[in-house]
Amino acid sequence: METIPLGTSSLTGSRIAYGCWRIAGSVEAADIISAHEESAKRAITTAYECGFTIFDHADIYAIGEAERMFGKVLKSISGMRDQIIIVSKCGIRRAGDPVPDSPYRYDSSAGHIIWSCEESLKRLGTDRIDIYLLHRPDYLCDPEEVADAFSRLSQTGKVREFGVSNFSPVQLSTLQQACKKPLIINQIEISLARLNAFDDGTLDHCYRTKTTPMAWSPLAGGKLGSTDPIDLREPDHAHRIQVRETLDLIARAHDTSRSAIAVAWLLKHPSKIIPVAGSTNPDRIRELAGATNIHLTRDEWYRLLEAGYGKRLL
Repeated sequence: METIPLGTSSLTGSRIAYGCWRIAGSVEAADIISAHEESAKRAITTAYECGFTIFDHADIYAIGEAERMFGKVLKSISGMRDQIIIVSKCGIRRAGDPVPDSPYRYDSSAGHIIWSCEESLKRLGTDRIDIYLLHRPDYLCDPEEVADAFSRLSQTGKVREFGVSNFSPVQLSTLQQACKKPLIINQIEISLARLNAFDDGTLDHCYRTKTTPMAWSPLAGGKLGSTDPIDLREPDHAHRIQVRETLDLIARAHDTSRSAIAVAWLLKHPSKIIPVAGSTNPDRIRELAGATNIHLTRDEWYRLLEAGYGKRLL
């Protein structure tokens, strides 16, 4: 798979990232069974064999079990660690952590960032995280405190590069002003069903600052590729049908799937969006890897954008 530079760093990664949110098979650690371990190994191995070199994690995915499972697979494949980029995220704290009445919240305090990183390293079975992201903007964020935590993790060799997730351009710029190292990633939700980043300045800011945008949920939680009937009782059913029909039309022209076209649509943007593919189905992983070989015309790209908006451009 083609690789591209990541931000202004010396790192390069695959044109599509593999998202490890679903590999544990459940969001609750207590619900994970041995079959999920085997499924995770098949998915990760398939992604690696298909040329995915960016593997995206977060400490909150299955309460750390996704990282632990990945660490076991990583250990079993000789040479894999030196060929891949591990991304992980911190800063979301579940309700009940650390005491029963603790609320669901965000935490970008220096102590929590450093502790979270060290715990992720243990679960992943590695001595470094290549790119470490703040998962959500913390309303109580002190940029200087975050910068200090990032500096300490960098100086000890535990993290190579840093970034953010779900940050607005202003939030990213404010944090960047305090940080010595460039923040090289902003991971945000982008898809034909979520077009905000095209209009709110996020992708323009990424292009201007050479920050690499990573698109989570590029298939809108699987809806863009789903073959399930669309419920005609839903208020947006006409719009969803329009998007599906337009994807199908262009997919037929390229002899591929609707999902691959939706990913190829993101790949064409000049900000160099890296979609995060999260399927655990090996056939679907291979299918999405093939999106890098699809080159949409400008007319096709705008036809899809128009369908995504559900109206003609002004």
